[in-house]
Amino acid sequence: MHPYSERRARLAAQLQPGLLIVPTSPELARNADTGFPYRFDSSFYYLSGFQEPEAVLVIETGPAPRSILFCRDKDIEREIWDGYRHGPAAAGEKFGFDEAHSISDLDSKVVALLKNQPRVYFPLGMDAGWDVKLTGWLNDVRAFARAGINVPTEVVDPRNAIAEMRLFKDEHELAILRRAAAINVAAHKRAMRTAVPGTMEYAVEAELLHEYCSNGARFPAYGSIVATGANACVLHYVENDHRIADGDLLLIDAGGELEGYASDITRTFPANGKFSGPQKAVYELVLAAHSAAQGEARPGKRWNDMHDAAVKVLAQGLIDLKLLQGSLQQVLETESYRQFYMHRTGHWMGLDVHDAGAYKVDGDWRVLQPGMVFTIEPGLYIRPADNVPAEFANIGIRIEDDAVITTDGHELLTADCPRTVAEIEGWIAEARA
Repeated sequence: MHPYSERRARLAAQLQPGLLIVPTSPELARNADTGFPYRFDSSFYYLSGFQEPEAVLVIETGPAPRSILFCRDKDIEREIWDGYRHGPAAAGEKFGFDEAHSISDLDSKVVALLKNQPRVYFPLGMDAGWDVKLTGWLNDVRAFARAGINVPTEVVDPRNAIAEMRLFKDEHELAILRRAAAINVAAHKRAMRTAVPGTMEYAVEAELLHEYCSNGARFPAYGSIVATGANACVLHYVENDHRIADGDLLLIDAGGELEGYASDITRTFPANGKFSGPQKAVYELVLAAHSAAQGEARPGKRWNDMHDAAVKVLAQGLIDLKLLQGSLQQVLETESYRQFYMHRTGHWMGLDVHDAGAYKVDGDWRVLQPGMVFTIEPGLYIRPADNVPAEFANIGIRIEDDAVITTDGHELLTADCPRTVAEIEGWIAEARA
């Protein structure tokens, strides 16, 4: 069975009888009559495989489920200007839909499909315009009340059910994620080769984008962070407009998007190819935290175990470096480590770089299971402060990799990206020789 057809059937089997409606993302104007590059809604794409705008997925979820696609008509004139359109007939056949219709028929056909349904599954609050549309459809059904037609009495948000499915990656998805990771590894290695002192941050960003695009990852999965020196202490730095100085560390958090799926790597390295003493001490502490978190990445462990393991290592290391005072227990209880480490150690990853899926279930941290894909990304960000010795000021380091839980542990998708001090210094020396 087509992977998208199988997903639709699996979702329909989980839901009570009703009508599921999932629109894709709208096209967005960048300025004047120029648009942003189009990006489909992730959940719509996960269930349909369809990448064109102006499309809606409808699934009847009763004992005999039907999946229906509404999309743009085939239009040769518009194709001359804007490119290929499948049209309903071709799209329905290619993506395994039971029916496919013109988007212009959406209102009339959805009203007909809503009649006598007990409930409608719809992502309320996702888009105000679509909320208004749903209200109009329901009111149109109410107009048939005297003919004995019933209107749905429940509106149920399907996003949690879809997110739960998206959390567990199938082999089709894992194959794409492995390719995306390999492209991103090559991009980060290219950046290490080219980011010499005197280079602008945006020039390094261009090298990343070149590697992504050259290998089929046409767009970045998110805004690339290329942060030199003190900029590395800004978690979501995106200006990328400073010149790299000799002696600076360069923190790069970047990933390309391949067939809708993200990769997400962070590496921090010395622009001149050699870590200074303080830089090396902090880097090896973050690397030890990364290793501790990675050691908790296996089935049966809970999501927070990776974070807790990393925090313990970082806290003790900050005490040893005399950046924090007190015992390990005191530092953990007071969370004084948050002066230097203020984010979690990872996130789900997939069609969205911060992917769908709950981190807690019934109030408890989720148990790790095969097929879950996530990042491992501890860091330290040492801004100037009264308790910070000058030699440590403005050191920002993050080490991030992508992993998938397997039946007996985990697979590190980005293992080939240089990570240790020796690997980074060795790669830079070799690549720049």
